[in-house]
Parts: sequence; C-alpha cells; structure tokens
Amino acid sequence: MLIGFHGYGETAEDELRRLQAIPGIAHWTAVSIQGLHHFYRRSTNEVVASWMTRQNRELAIADNIIYVQNVVNSLCHDSAVPLILTGFSQGVAMAFRAAGALKQHVTAVIACGGDIPPEVEPNALARIPTVLIGRGVRDEWYTPEKHTADAERLRAAGVVVQSVVIDTGHEWTAEFSEISSRFIVGALRR
Repeated sequence: MLIGFHGYGETAEDELRRLQAIPGIAHWTAVSIQGLHHFYRRSTNEVVASWMTRQNRELAIADNIIYVQNVVNSLCHDSAVPLILTGFSQGVAMAFRAAGALKQHVTAVIACGGDIPPEVEPNALARIPTVLIGRGVRDEWYTPEKHTADAERLRAAGVVVQSVVIDTGHEWTAEFSEISSRFIVGALRR
C-alpha cells in the first residue's frame, strides 16, 4: 500500500496523481490523505488543504496523527502488506510524522521537496528502514543545506538513505517517479 501526503494548498487528488504516475504500482493500493485544514485557493476558489500552520501547531500535529492512524487502520488489515509513505513539500513532514507514530510497520518513506520536522525524534526515524529523499536543483524551499541535514539525521538514526537531486524546481517530476519506482523495488528486497 502506498499512502501519500500532498503539499500545501493542494488536494488529495493532486497527490494521488503523483502516486499513480509511479511506474509499476498498478498492483498496489494507492491512497492519498487530504489534510484536515481546508481553505479556498484565491485564484480559483477551489477548496484545497494544508496540514497545519504555526498557530496551535502541537494540537494540529496530534489531530493529524490520530486522523492518519484511523485512515490506515481502516485500510490496512494485514500486517504483512508493505506500507510505503510518500510526501511532497509540506506533505513530507506528515509522512515522517506518520512513519514514526503509526502502529503499523512502515517499509519505507519517499520524500520530495520537503524536510523532516524538528520534533520527530531519532528513535521515531529509526523505525523507518529506508528513505528516498529528493530535491530539485532549483528548489528555493527545500535547500541543499536542508537536504544534507535530513540525510545526516536519517543516517545517524540508522536509516538507509537514498538521496537524489534532479534538474527541476520545487516539483515532483516524471524523473522522480521513475526513481521512486526503482527505490520501491529495492525497499521490498530489504
């Protein structure tokens, strides 16, 4: 099962399209979870979501973890099923929070264009066997410094890390989908 977390100002459908673009996942169950904090996109009046803001951050994190755990509980009844979490931009933080907090074993995390939140402790990161972290060479939000620091944090927690930089900005590209596909195959062999 692939469970995806969208970026700020996006919808669950946006993340689901990313998951469905990963080659070789046709036999997987792909699930995208919509953030709890909805708002209107000014330019289109479309309802989009975020995972949280600075205001009441700790309460929002707790609500989000309970919400994600309930979704996973309702979908994942077999503990032998591989569970891979993905995130783009703001959704990366939720993927790492969930991976560290879920009752189910997480096989891997795929993270693109976002950093590990500071409150995720090393023992929570150590629950994740392997992680793919990617950034675009022209990404102004997920900087080279953040990317390097995340890789170091993960390795210090004993996580096997694949780190990639691709020729793009702040986006999940077809190239990153291809890299994700190969990463999934490798993660399942571990």
